[in-house]
Amino acid sequence: MSSFIDKIRTITGFEPEDEYGEKMEGYEGYEDDHYGHGGYADTDYQAPSPRRPGGAGSNVVNMPQKAMLQVVLAKPERFDDASAIADNLNEKRTVVLNLESANRDVARRLIDFLSGVAYANGGQLKRVANSTFIITPYNVNVSGDLLDEIESGAMFFQS
Repeated sequence: MSSFIDKIRTITGFEPEDEYGEKMEGYEGYEDDHYGHGGYADTDYQAPSPRRPGGAGSNVVNMPQKAMLQVVLAKPERFDDASAIADNLNEKRTVVLNLESANRDVARRLIDFLSGVAYANGGQLKRVANSTFIITPYNVNVSGDLLDEIESGAMFFQS
């Protein structure tokens, strides 16, 4: 029974540690009676020279380029289309949501669901026309002249 418990302790790492005071069989120990220099030759120490910028030792770090912002136009007719729109929002794409072809109840459910997706991603949902909304991720801000142009109808979106 004790061998079973010893195996469990070995597997789980709770094996009792060896006591350092015990003498091991066949081991006589090591004693160093030599004091002083360890036999190393005296050598002149030279401090490392400072690296120069642009020299052979310079490090080059590639900086990631700005990702292109993508805009997706969605014209859902059924609530089943909401998952594809949510996937675009989760991938940090701006979505222009045109609800003209959806009935009133489906449009309300889509707005409720997609506003929750936008909120979860730190984004915003803004109404830009009677049945058109723009849903932006956290890193896109729609304001000022662009929003005024969209609201006034100066910009047209094609699907």
